[in-house]
Amino acid sequence: MPHPLLPDLERLAQAAVVATGFELKGVHVFTHRIPMTVQVLVQRADGSDINLDECASLSAPLAEAIEAAELLGDAYVLEISSPGVSDDLRDDRDFRSFRGFPVVVLCRDNQGLDVQREGLLLERDATDVHINIRGRTKRIPRDSVISVCLVTPSESD
Repeated sequence: MPHPLLPDLERLAQAAVVATGFELKGVHVFTHRIPMTVQVLVQRADGSDINLDECASLSAPLAEAIEAAELLGDAYVLEISSPGVSDDLRDDRDFRSFRGFPVVVLCRDNQGLDVQREGLLLERDATDVHINIRGRTKRIPRDSVISVCLVTPSESD
């Protein structure tokens, strides 16, 4: 169950983040920690990660906004960070960064059925996603790709 103050915290975080030219990716409230932790995930508008100085520059304005709204009566820790790496590969940067990593490509075959192909990511170009399946290059047309996801290789491979 989400924390009841989450929508208000998201609204405050959104205003503070947009004012600095960044993009809000999520807000989490961890009440099981002592003190409670409010985690705000932020990245640059172009999708790249923010650095430590940028996290620090967001901390003061957001903390002031939370204090002014008097949302949290108890002690809390405000944590500003990058959302980190997702398992799903979405943009060109992801495909370059994870070249050679094991992936599962979910795609549609010629009959319109969803199929999975597992292999090592080689590249994504304008027309295809290229993966290595047991030493052979498999080209999967981009328009049939539903998703490309990083996986942990199985021990039998």
